[in-house]
Amino acid sequence: MFTGIITGVGRIVAAHAQGSSSTHGKRLTIECPPAYLDDVGLGDSIALNGACMTVTTLDAAQRQFTVDISAESLAKTAALDQTGAINLEKALRANDRLGGHLVSGHVDGIGQVTYFAQVGESWELRVLTPKALAKYLAYKGSLTINGVSLTVNRIQDTETGCEASINLIPHTVQNTALGTLTTGSQVNLEIDLIARYVERMLNSDPQQSSPVEP
Repeated sequence: MFTGIITGVGRIVAAHAQGSSSTHGKRLTIECPPAYLDDVGLGDSIALNGACMTVTTLDAAQRQFTVDISAESLAKTAALDQTGAINLEKALRANDRLGGHLVSGHVDGIGQVTYFAQVGESWELRVLTPKALAKYLAYKGSLTINGVSLTVNRIQDTETGCEASINLIPHTVQNTALGTLTTGSQVNLEIDLIARYVERMLNSDPQQSSPVEP
């Protein structure tokens, strides 16, 4: 589990194909901030732009680690097969503060930035989400964008999806890779975990979901 609170901004410095066909995944090499890997071990989970990945090799001296990402994961996420800045979050520990909201590290869909500009001292970010995710978005609800836990300020349903408007404070822009986004950028989305269960409870058949008597 994760919280959506970014613990470091890294960089994908290499993306090597694991085979010659589209069914093969890639091995990503990520460069981290100084001392970021001091408490990381092989097999640990680190979210890359909101997608949970497993550390497969580690070189703390070079501030680098690698992950193997499958073709399926590449097809379901955005910008994890190209070099550039990336948000990093280490997996949540049992005694950590839950500063954002519960995040699973599983990408639910890919959104597209429709607007990103500074407004006063902050920035307004608008993202068009897939239509299938619209029912999970709500005013003042939580949405994870590229691994960052954010609060939705406004939603507008359209024929092609749902546009979510979000206010980013300067701290968020300066300490995550969201500041590199531009209109047209694709982003990884994860809807609120609680919304999944609410939707399930509202649409399930009480008779079918009743416990079986012994």
